[in-house]
Amino acid sequence: EARGGPPVPSPPLPFSLSTPSTINREWVAVWGLRGPLAPPSSIRTVRASQGPVYKGVCKCFCRSKGHGFITPADGGPDIFLHISDVEGEYVPVEGDEVTYKMCSIPPKNEKLQAVEVVITHLAPGTKHETWSGHVVSS
Repeated sequence: EARGGPPVPSPPLPFSLSTPSTINREWVAVWGLRGPLAPPSSIRTVRASQGPVYKGVCKCFCRSKGHGFITPADGGPDIFLHISDVEGEYVPVEGDEVTYKMCSIPPKNEKLQAVEVVITHLAPGTKHETWSGHVVSS
């Protein structure tokens, strides 16, 4: 809502809220992202693209919820990871080594989020799933 004025209408969503599978397919088609209701991350990625690349380990990741956390290699608080910011063919699992860039999370920009996340080493002795559902052991 704009200050002192009428409510500002939200832009139309590029999909119908009819079924989760419809939402997922249409987001992938429109935004090239994974997961239902994945927000457009292109703005965050542009801000982070000039920043340094960090290393860390996947602490946890829940595909059905669409998010998880990375423990930075150099210490510090865990970094939030959204499904739309994972690059490559595998769903991250606990123990995977990753590289990532960081950007702040709106609206207050007080917390950080990992973007351009790439799995560099799969956690040994674990099963990994591809985004298409194929399972492999590492």
